[in-house]
Amino acid sequence: MSLHDLSKSGSRPITAVAWASNSSNCPGPFHTITMTEDGASGCFNKGFGRSGYFLCYSKDQTGGMVVSDIRVITDREAIPHGYCYIPEFMEPRASVLKKKRVCAQMVPVDSVTTAVLDIRLTAKSKGMVQHYTCLGDVHGFVVWCRKGAFSGPTPQAKPRSVSLDLRKLSLEGTAPPQPLRPCNPPAAPPRLSGRRSKLEENSVGESDSSNNIYGITAIDGVPFALHPRFEAQSNGKVPTNSLNNMRIKSIQDIENEYNYTFSVEEQAAKRLTPSAAASS
Repeated sequence: MSLHDLSKSGSRPITAVAWASNSSNCPGPFHTITMTEDGASGCFNKGFGRSGYFLCYSKDQTGGMVVSDIRVITDREAIPHGYCYIPEFMEPRASVLKKKRVCAQMVPVDSVTTAVLDIRLTAKSKGMVQHYTCLGDVHGFVVWCRKGAFSGPTPQAKPRSVSLDLRKLSLEGTAPPQPLRPCNPPAAPPRLSGRRSKLEENSVGESDSSNNIYGITAIDGVPFALHPRFEAQSNGKVPTNSLNNMRIKSIQDIENEYNYTFSVEEQAAKRLTPSAAASS
């Protein structure tokens, strides 16, 4: 199989790696590696009186995380920064040997463009697996992985509207068509100033009060007209001699004519009342 065929067959990234006693102990989305590339059993630590376990992986992308790298370390090595030991789904009395540990680096799917795409096993004495990277030997097996670019999750179809389905099943027929809305709505009207808005509110209030019986006054409905005597004067011409004899007073003339010193009030204030004079 060529590298192009490999990229086409396994473009989805691995999202989790774990140990499991058997296929029934693994969660649903996990795949158990039961066979090696040379046809041997993929069961680890199987022997007389000992229950073995398998390496398994998942490609479920619902968690939003992917495995960007896998390493095999010994029990004396410190776990690398950003890595974690893979989980164990074991039977109550079964356990995984700790001399060799498998750790994985988990990162968000949107933060990387390459990740681990596949994991395979071979016997310790067998040859290499083409296009795969050797991670190291673990309890009689050699662990291999293939890394590369991966494809994102398949977009899910949007759920259909329930109201649309019910409208199609309704016996009353289809609903009337909705009016079309313009893509570019008209510009908003200019905002009125506070003074103009108050004047309009007052005018509206006055018109409303005129329609109300309690807002009617005594002069409502009475026509405006001048007295006949004033109408005769207004219709005639004003004589020019009266305009010529008109004298325009200055400010000083007005002050002299209407000058009042308040001397009478001042004398009255100084004058003692009879009651005040008797007491003194």
